[in-house]
Amino acid sequence: MESETKVKYRSHYMKTINCIVIDDERNSRDRLIILLQKFEEVNIVGFEGDPEKGIDLICEKEPDIVFIDVEMPRKTGFDVVKDVKEKGCHSTFIFVTGYNQYAIKAIKNEAFDYILKPVDIDELKNSIERFKQYCEKKRHTPESGYISFENLSEREMEILQLLVECKTSQEIAEELFISKNTVNTHRRHILEKTGAKSTQELILYAIEHEL
Repeated sequence: MESETKVKYRSHYMKTINCIVIDDERNSRDRLIILLQKFEEVNIVGFEGDPEKGIDLICEKEPDIVFIDVEMPRKTGFDVVKDVKEKGCHSTFIFVTGYNQYAIKAIKNEAFDYILKPVDIDELKNSIERFKQYCEKKRHTPESGYISFENLSEREMEILQLLVECKTSQEIAEELFISKNTVNTHRRHILEKTGAKSTQELILYAIEHEL
């Protein structure tokens, strides 16, 4: 039987991505689970509607990704992230919310990504792909903590500014009269050129440095 450590390592760098869904709204939770089941590499290891029980579930299963709602009774998604980290668990969090104003707070709470409700399968796919790319990059690239905007083109800087304004890929595409796929391609190039681990890290860095 494989050791627990080896299984956890493989889940980050091989095909399977173990996920948990925490959302007190059953319809939203069920919809997200149905969408996640469409991805072969995703393995749902648990779900919960109660935030306190969700904390225990996360620490027990230690999934690669936790998809978590923001507004829940007794504890917000931000509270759950804080409590989980204090317990020494290090899952990646993706916030799923119906309120765009939570985006910056999600970033500052070190969420990997945030997705607006109702969840669009293309946005979900992009988020999962970015996580896979992040894991692969982390595997091959030493941690440097250095982010640079020097090599960004004028168009990439324009897209970055719109990301700072919490625009989605679809909204950016409509504003710039380009396709959503083109926007997502630019987003990937921006991450590669800047050395950022995720879009959220990049946006927070841009905000802190008054881009």
